[in-house]
Amino acid sequence: MPRSNRSWCSRGGQARRIWTDHPVCAQIGSLRQRFFDPRSNPSSSRRGIPFATPWLLLILITVYFPSCTGQTSADPGVVTIALDLPPTNLDPRIGTDTSSERLSQLLFVSLVKKDERSEIEPDLATRWEIPDPRTYVFHLRHDVKFHDGRALTAKDVLFTFRSILNGSVRTVKSGHPYNLIDSIEAPDAYTVVFRLKEVFAPFLWNMARGAIGIIPEGSGADFNRHPVGAGPFEFVRYLQDEEVVLKRSELYFGEKPSISILRFKIIPEAIVCALELRKGTVDIALNVLTPDMVEVLRRDDDLKVMQAEGTRYQYVAFNLDDPVFRDIRVRQAFAYGIDREKIIKYLWRGQAQPAANVIPPNNWAYESSVKIYPYDPERARALLKDAGHEHLSFTYRTSSDDTGRLMAAILQQQLREIGVSMEIRSNEFATFYADIIAGNFQMYSLRWIGGNNDPDIFNLIFHSKMVPNNGANRGHYSNPRVDQLIELSRREIDVEKRRQAYHEIQRIAAEELPYISLFYADNVCVYNKRIDGIKLYPAGDYDFLTDVRISPVP
Repeated sequence: MPRSNRSWCSRGGQARRIWTDHPVCAQIGSLRQRFFDPRSNPSSSRRGIPFATPWLLLILITVYFPSCTGQTSADPGVVTIALDLPPTNLDPRIGTDTSSERLSQLLFVSLVKKDERSEIEPDLATRWEIPDPRTYVFHLRHDVKFHDGRALTAKDVLFTFRSILNGSVRTVKSGHPYNLIDSIEAPDAYTVVFRLKEVFAPFLWNMARGAIGIIPEGSGADFNRHPVGAGPFEFVRYLQDEEVVLKRSELYFGEKPSISILRFKIIPEAIVCALELRKGTVDIALNVLTPDMVEVLRRDDDLKVMQAEGTRYQYVAFNLDDPVFRDIRVRQAFAYGIDREKIIKYLWRGQAQPAANVIPPNNWAYESSVKIYPYDPERARALLKDAGHEHLSFTYRTSSDDTGRLMAAILQQQLREIGVSMEIRSNEFATFYADIIAGNFQMYSLRWIGGNNDPDIFNLIFHSKMVPNNGANRGHYSNPRVDQLIELSRREIDVEKRRQAYHEIQRIAAEELPYISLFYADNVCVYNKRIDGIKLYPAGDYDFLTDVRISPVP
């Protein structure tokens, strides 16, 4: 699309491009506003928004989109991937957003990595020992080179972690858990010894690709602009809010990718992403399309859809300092009054699985024997009556994106069935999130992406000391037994004892309901039929891009 026809709009203080090249594309904005904006359609929340959406999308994508013709970019050595949000920082010591971390896994190596079950396996380190609970000894590969040709040795590992800890770079990673490192030493060029200030059982998980990446010794303050790693792909360029381009590294020590160029095209608007898939200017879109769009695109003969169970966890959270939601009977009533199956069927179009826990079923610490809350509106009404809240009114906070508003509408509809009046207050995400952190809410719904693959997330979200700004216990949940179990699980090296502690935490949380578990969103990849080798990992990472290949188009 011609550069001269791009226009800008501002969302939450961050400029984002909206594509307006074709006259039809301009109509999309007005149609989306008409059907999705409650200010334009005030009655929409009372008329079953989730049921009307597919017809709108069917019109937009299958009727309007074909008229937006354009050249495809089916270069035999290039694969274009849609990215809904730009990376904030490609320095693996600094970037913590999902886009930055997933790109880092392609650019950098770390001491260890996680397999598809989130279990630890070798990466830069071929093996490691734990001579005592506070000491970790890593033995490094001898054949690893950075993308600029320099050998990767123990001194680079030391530089990476020391720069985080000594304040050479400003990063949130200078806090927990890396601030538990007491010393780092290199007895020789291929051995690194970490000594911790205290026992921290999840230490290895925090040394994996995605969490951290090893950078060359002496890297300066501008490393983000020209990152040099040792992963399967190397950095080519980053055009702000437009694209990130990587190329295959010929120096990578592992099996080299078959694709020569990866182009991550930043497309904030899901409808525009669907358009580009149909045009052939995007090859792969992983977890960036709405469920309705996926169902429409299944009908396109030039596209394929792969769907697999994922770990992205959607939940409802309460402010437990609020007098209404401090009463467990009210929280239980809401749990019985929310119909997860209907949300999955109609809002997520079957592209999700019911959740009973924060951590997913494929996790080694998952507890399957927890209290569940099947949809039971009569029981919900009885609990509210018992709590003295037969005519309860409250305010629900959400972001103003389409999915957030649709979720709010269906929750509002379901809670109305049990006699609850829910006022929806939506803001752009930055304002919404700031209010959540500040405790200015009664109830909200958000999603954990990635963090819930490590059971140490319970420390972050449920320990009484981890209220903002110390952690993410935004509802101010407090239970001394849960605190005790969390601290035990972080000190205990014995895996089975840790598992038992995590199991008890999950059973207590299911009884006390600081969260209502809704679902795990499936990983859904829509891709061009010329692409082979797609494999979806539960966490939704980009690891599969090292294996994809392009088939000749007949």
